[in-house]
Amino acid sequence: MASRREVRCRCGRWMSAQPGVSSIQCSTCHTVTQLSSSLVDIARGANRQQQIMAQPPPRRQHKQQQQQPQQQIMAQPPPPPKLLEPLPSPFGKKRAVICGLDYKGKSYSLEGCISDAKSMRTFLVKQMGFPIDSILMLTEDEASPQRIPTKKNIRKAMRWLVEGNRARDSLVFHYSGHGSQQKDYNGDEVDGQDEALAPLDHETEGKIIDDEINKTLVRPLVHGAKLHAVIDACNSGTVLDLPSVCRMERNGFYEWERQTSGRTYKGTNGGTAICLSACDDHEASGYTPVFTGKNAGAMTYSFIKAVKTAGPAPTYGHLLNLMCSAIREAQSRLARDENYTSPEETAEPLLTSSEEFDIYATKFVL
Repeated sequence: MASRREVRCRCGRWMSAQPGVSSIQCSTCHTVTQLSSSLVDIARGANRQQQIMAQPPPRRQHKQQQQQPQQQIMAQPPPPPKLLEPLPSPFGKKRAVICGLDYKGKSYSLEGCISDAKSMRTFLVKQMGFPIDSILMLTEDEASPQRIPTKKNIRKAMRWLVEGNRARDSLVFHYSGHGSQQKDYNGDEVDGQDEALAPLDHETEGKIIDDEINKTLVRPLVHGAKLHAVIDACNSGTVLDLPSVCRMERNGFYEWERQTSGRTYKGTNGGTAICLSACDDHEASGYTPVFTGKNAGAMTYSFIKAVKTAGPAPTYGHLLNLMCSAIREAQSRLARDENYTSPEETAEPLLTSSEEFDIYATKFVL
């Protein structure tokens, strides 16, 4: 409670001022003394506090009702509420690099490689849920000079594919074009041969050998990240230089074979890399019109068809068997027509990996 304040008059008499009064008159000399405004305010505040304490507590109002008077006196409307940012996907990102090279106008031109690339892009978008803007296409049909499959652009695309990779990322590298072998100079190949991919300008800029592909695509993969490479090219069996090769017989029996030589590490940084190649290192890949009526890579077509028809959550072993069956069926049909019969159609897909696993128990997830 507010107390009286003692005020001294000019005549020397002490007076007792009531709380809240602005002046007081001396009963002796009749002088009026003005009290300071701060004292009055303090006194008035004290009186107001007494009144508030004496009143019953106000009823609880809805939040919107409480804010309404404040909104009415604002000169401008309040800013709109911020939208919530989307949570990061628990499945990581999906990203792909697709290369298709027909080598148009060259004596070694191919047919169907660009079509393979387009088929793979459609498959990844429509069947596997890859965002269209997360797929980097490099073909001769692209308008942008940065999308032409030159050595420089393919190198840049491979670096982009694995840049900043993290757990649960699903990365795909697809190549349809020429592949070859050349002498191994660093002693890391069991057969003494490096496998290589042939960019559009390989005659002047050179090929991209497996040592570089492994260093760029495989070794940066962190724990939980997974790379699938689908290589539709000749001599492509170990073109990623992965240390484990799955040798599967026609009856489905398989065993793993270590193919590294020397001290160079060919594994990942904790992630997983799996490559499905059109053929072994010493073999030629097959292009056939049997599947689509036009020349298409047997590897690309059989891979896409196998994933589509295998049902939900197929294993790698199931996919390999389906792919091999499709290619054998094509070989059988080609054998009836001498125009298409050649040793190139004898190759079957080969699986290599950064680590050994049970191909009949491990699910294929892209």
